[in-house]
Amino acid sequence: MEALLLYTSLTLIIFLFAFKLFRKAIKPHKNLPPSPPSFPVIGHLHLLKIPLHRTLCGLSRKYGPVFSLWFGSRLVVVVSSPSVVEECFTKNDIVLANRPPLLLTKHLGYNQTTVSTAPYGDHWRNLRRIGAIEIFSASRLKMFSGIRRDETKRLLIKLSRNSLEDFAKVELKSMLSEMTFNIIMRMVAGKRYYGDDVTDEEEALKFRKIMTEAVAYAGVQNPGDFFPILNWFGKEGYEKKVRRLANRTDAFLQGLIDEHRSRNVSRNTMIDHLLSLQESQPDYYTDQIIKGFILVLLLAGTDTSAVTLEWAISNLLNHPHVLKKAKAELDAKVGQENLLDEEDLSKLHYLHNLISETLRLYPAAPLLVPHYSSDDCTIAEYDVPRGTIVLVNAWSIHRDPKFWDDAESFKPESVSSGKESTGKKLT
Repeated sequence: MEALLLYTSLTLIIFLFAFKLFRKAIKPHKNLPPSPPSFPVIGHLHLLKIPLHRTLCGLSRKYGPVFSLWFGSRLVVVVSSPSVVEECFTKNDIVLANRPPLLLTKHLGYNQTTVSTAPYGDHWRNLRRIGAIEIFSASRLKMFSGIRRDETKRLLIKLSRNSLEDFAKVELKSMLSEMTFNIIMRMVAGKRYYGDDVTDEEEALKFRKIMTEAVAYAGVQNPGDFFPILNWFGKEGYEKKVRRLANRTDAFLQGLIDEHRSRNVSRNTMIDHLLSLQESQPDYYTDQIIKGFILVLLLAGTDTSAVTLEWAISNLLNHPHVLKKAKAELDAKVGQENLLDEEDLSKLHYLHNLISETLRLYPAAPLLVPHYSSDDCTIAEYDVPRGTIVLVNAWSIHRDPKFWDDAESFKPESVSSGKESTGKKLT
């Protein structure tokens, strides 16, 4: 009897949920952007294939530079036009200055209070102020140039040793990833967790496990975010796993902060600097805010940098004439006997073009970071209801032949001479 009652209740709940979605689907949503035919309940999820940015690019060719999709119960508007992107972040900048509420950002992102997930408001402004002045300012970043230089040298030495071996096989992806993680963690906490000279092997192993799991979850969408009813099922479901990861991550980051707080001598790390500010402004520089900034630096500043470097090297190897020109510029402006330093970058115009062209063709975040409408608004004269996810397909814009000559080709020489002024790169 109890089992029958349970199944009846679940059936009723599912029916009511499906009915709600059905009513939403048939309800006239004013003037929504054009949309492909959809299925009940799942919406357009059956159309989505990996890589998503390529699928959305194909749909934009058919339905226009602004179109809408239903990801289960959530409305998504996809923008693939430079002029419309400009409209989104000028006319609708405040309305779209939010991120969609997801289970991952709820638990791992301290209930969406980090600089990359916080909704628009006083807390959001405070985080941006701290980031601009205390973390990402030119003077602050210059203080850590020695760390970046040292980690780059370590990588070059390792590559040099590998090249001396017969039939040496170099896997650059992991090397670049380890370098970026070491740079960030040395800037943040003064510690190396990868390669030789690891600060603490046990602590490093714990850190590597946490980061591997965090990156894996960040790259996978949770079906429960689009079908909330799915979060009710499964004892070992997605949310419980993410909550456990969040607890381990928080404990690890808190341990770093407590270690720095108990130390009498500062090692001139970001944690030391933020803790010194905490003494005079404890409400602005709480432990949670510091942990949130560390987490954002790790998740947003490591893999993205490593992937971009990997694509840049791949482009050089696949285009020998570009590699030859880049080498000639380095020899002329830096010298064959010298290592490139950050202060040399202003002289290396062709290298700048090479990086810009890599970011154009292979943006590390092809759909940028999703935005979320906090109120009803209009985009390109279409109505966008409150609670809509807005995706900008930067990958599609960067390869649009309307704005780029020979849009699919890697041509650093043409970077500064784009077809139109609207052909700006989105990164």
